[in-house]
Amino acid sequence: MTTVDSSPAAPPRPARRSPAGLVLAVLWAGAAAAVALWWADTGSVVAAAGWLTGAGRIAGLLCGYACAVLVGLMARVPLLEARIGSDRVARWHAMAGRYTVCLLLAHIVLILAGYAAQDRASPWHEAVTVVLDYPEMLKATAGTLLLLAVGVTSARAVRRRTSYEFWYYVHLFTYAAVFLAFGHQVALGDQFSGEPAATAVWYALYLGVAALVVWFRILVPVRLNLRHRLRVESVHPEAPGVYSVVVRGLRLDELGARPGQFLRWRFLGEGMGWTSTPYSLSAPPRPDLLRITVKALGDHSAAVALLRPGTRVWAEGPYGSLTADRAGGHRSLLIAAGVGITPLRALFETLPGEVTLLYRARGAEHLALGGELEAIAGWRGARVLYALDGPRGERPGITAQSLRATFPGLAGHDVYLCGPHGFAQDVYGALRAAGVPDRRIHHESFEL
Repeated sequence: MTTVDSSPAAPPRPARRSPAGLVLAVLWAGAAAAVALWWADTGSVVAAAGWLTGAGRIAGLLCGYACAVLVGLMARVPLLEARIGSDRVARWHAMAGRYTVCLLLAHIVLILAGYAAQDRASPWHEAVTVVLDYPEMLKATAGTLLLLAVGVTSARAVRRRTSYEFWYYVHLFTYAAVFLAFGHQVALGDQFSGEPAATAVWYALYLGVAALVVWFRILVPVRLNLRHRLRVESVHPEAPGVYSVVVRGLRLDELGARPGQFLRWRFLGEGMGWTSTPYSLSAPPRPDLLRITVKALGDHSAAVALLRPGTRVWAEGPYGSLTADRAGGHRSLLIAAGVGITPLRALFETLPGEVTLLYRARGAEHLALGGELEAIAGWRGARVLYALDGPRGERPGITAQSLRATFPGLAGHDVYLCGPHGFAQDVYGALRAAGVPDRRIHHESFEL
């Protein structure tokens, strides 16, 4: 699918500023507004029971707000996914999940301790009374258990020992947990009792987030797949354990996919339909064809090599912000390792200005898409450099000194970086030590 065009590259456009700071400011302002609900509704706080109950209610309000944020960050809103970056949004979601679980536990402990101090009863007695006698609490308890289960399976130590499919489907219980817990917030929250304006705002928050999920996670993907009717066209080996999949569809230019982006792919055949996995476009999209290149790293990616032509494909996206919009200058350096070459190969063909690619691999036989890279370098006058293991397996060092020596004026380059997590961390540190500003290092992790 290499597209050869001898016309000169267009001049670089000004880099688009990420709205991440504005979005974070809005989210924190929402948290402050949640605390303000408690402040406006609360008079004097006296005695230990009052302080414990007040702190528990603040934790509960913040937990309820965090639940809405948690679900909103899962909605795959294009503003977040394409302008801020899917990996960054995923990190925000993980952090919001940790905040939510901690606030939930704090809410439970503080409220029960406050009620127990007020009634001069044991916390266990108060827990039984609250769960069995208070309205909406049986559903809230079920929601709490589900949310804690999601939190446990999301912990790094557990996540490493479970399959992606197991983690993904347990994670979907977040929706049920939030739905079950919502009723007790408005039924028992003092801040909503007799306060129609506060209640309306809380409903608007949750209904707005629900609308985002329904629209972007259900209706938009359904429309995409009905409109473009994707099917596997062919599968080609590129390197040991690496295969390219060409997907044919209708009016794919209307999809809006750009070099450097990825989609979530679900292949409806060969027992692969249960898993949706992110794979980057490894060539610029065409009006009738898309291409991904996949390395066999697990059961799903290994099965890609067995896909048959004609297999139906369900896709969602495009996502990701590793695009030309991030570039602010006329010189770019692309650094790839392993299958991280896939989004950078598409960018290597299309980025404007002076472009150099550094490709790290174990050996020449592991250079996936190497022939295409050489062809692109030839027609556009770019450079491809390789960092390959030595004859005894010794790895070439990519250090601040070697980078500065190889790429004069490195600090003025926009650097696009993609590869395994450890490699990306090491190279990022080397780039910073070499004087490249953080704003010029563009990286997305696909460990979603």
